[in-house]
Amino acid sequence: MDEADTPERGAHHVQSLERGLAVIRAFDARTPELTLSDVAKATGLTRAAARRFLLTLADLGYVRTDGKRFSLTPRVLELGYSYLSSITLPEVAQPHLERLSSEVHESSSVSILDGLDVVYVARVPVSRIMTVAINVGTRFPAYATSMGHVLLAGLDEGDLASYLDTAELEQLTPRSITSAADLRAELEKVREQGWALVDQELEQGLRSMAAPIRDRRGRVIAAINVSTQANRRSLGDMRRDICPPLLSAAARIEADLAVSGTRSASG
Repeated sequence: MDEADTPERGAHHVQSLERGLAVIRAFDARTPELTLSDVAKATGLTRAAARRFLLTLADLGYVRTDGKRFSLTPRVLELGYSYLSSITLPEVAQPHLERLSSEVHESSSVSILDGLDVVYVARVPVSRIMTVAINVGTRFPAYATSMGHVLLAGLDEGDLASYLDTAELEQLTPRSITSAADLRAELEKVREQGWALVDQELEQGLRSMAAPIRDRRGRVIAAINVSTQANRRSLGDMRRDICPPLLSAAARIEADLAVSGTRSASG
């Protein structure tokens, strides 16, 4: 970690905890197994420091190793489960996702915004349509997803400006938005129409449509989407056949959250 790039921390800040979490985050769907050198490079730690963190995590049961390569163990799920078990959005949303998927015969999901990414908190898969399996906890860059567009469109100007200043808009596919100005224009369109439609910006062959889920004060706290294969649904099909039931599902989730008085994933 480059000291110059590290923001000012309070006296309470425990740097070793920050570094240990960085080691865990170095593993993802694309790199489920890493060598010591890989981890050191991904985290900016020295090899000696990376080794100490990896072996400590192994002692605690969060990491396994064959002596050369390291990978996470299922015990890491406990960290995320502690959070998910304390919120009620996934529980409220799940039956509505099941109804929506049954109605449109496509996979549906709910996600929240976490930093630069969307994080899936509930999902009903109908078929696997991506090269990467999507599960609760899966993260994707917000700028390239329909749920991300909805969540970003719900930010206030200050938070959106911060996002646009920080996010690296990579060319994931030929259709990816890589200009902050273009993304801002798209988000304005999303605000006006109340939904987002993304055509193969995250992965070629994947189309998705998303709608916001708001709390009782009108804040966008989550997003719900339907995803499909481009060769199965045209953009016109998405607007005609997917948008109405998607908006209805979002409204039902909002109503249940309001009536039950439950907390959202954002607190």
